[in-house]
Amino acid sequence: MKPAPFEYHAPETVDEVLELLDQHGFDAKILAGGQTLGPLLNMRMAAPEVLIDINRVKALDYQRHEDDGGLTLGALTRQSTLEDDAQMPQRQPLIAAAEPEVAHRAIRNRGTVGGSLAHADPAAEWPGLAVALDAELVLQRHGGASRTIAALDFFEGALATVIEPEEMLTEIRIPPWRNTSGWGFHEFNRRHGDFALAGAMVRLDLAADGGCRGVAIALIGVEDTPIRAGAAEQFLRSQRVDDAALQEAARRAADNVTPMHDIHASADYRRSLTRTLAYRALADAAARATRIPS
Repeated sequence: MKPAPFEYHAPETVDEVLELLDQHGFDAKILAGGQTLGPLLNMRMAAPEVLIDINRVKALDYQRHEDDGGLTLGALTRQSTLEDDAQMPQRQPLIAAAEPEVAHRAIRNRGTVGGSLAHADPAAEWPGLAVALDAELVLQRHGGASRTIAALDFFEGALATVIEPEEMLTEIRIPPWRNTSGWGFHEFNRRHGDFALAGAMVRLDLAADGGCRGVAIALIGVEDTPIRAGAAEQFLRSQRVDDAALQEAARRAADNVTPMHDIHASADYRRSLTRTLAYRALADAAARATRIPS
């Protein structure tokens, strides 16, 4: 199949992109890596009147390891760029673990971080990473106005975000990773490169006595947005972190989701996967965490 006719623009600056969005609004669609939009156009599941190709906007293609340990990404940063970053396993180990599981290398060579977040597939890794890492997302519009959105407030539903038609996601800000934090990442898919039927991402901090100082448990592929397992996190924060506590936290994570049911997996199957994957991710995080003296 072939796309429906559209007007094509290839701006070279952020201002040009924002001006085009201001002019065309709902009728426009941004093309970044095109790994999702391309097939949607060909199948005519998307038929914008205006296509704005941002691949020439070099100002959006950057990554910075900040002095405080944080990570700042332009929306056009390619996924493979992060995968190949030798600093990533030490600076942001959860990203380093998840990035190679994003589809296939050919797709990661073109796919962008901003594109994955803006597309908002609930089974994709980057929406889950943004939620797990408490990322902040910067949206801009013509005239210089911008707003910064917490990742937990960014996703509204499957393939739906708070981005307005005149706005563009321009930057992703990820807080510093504490080198004492443990991490765990597990997902399940039928074949390598497929979207996950379910997945869990964990970061965990331990006190000197083995208690939980802080925890984040993000789940993907289960509901129509990436979510944090709030009930499990709240339980674990009051516990000494041993296997029994991790098992109970995983159970609470699974019991407090409303799983999707589709042709790929039943709701019950996704709930069972959630419990198993959350436990594995928690156990890995606990094993990797360094106890911090009070």
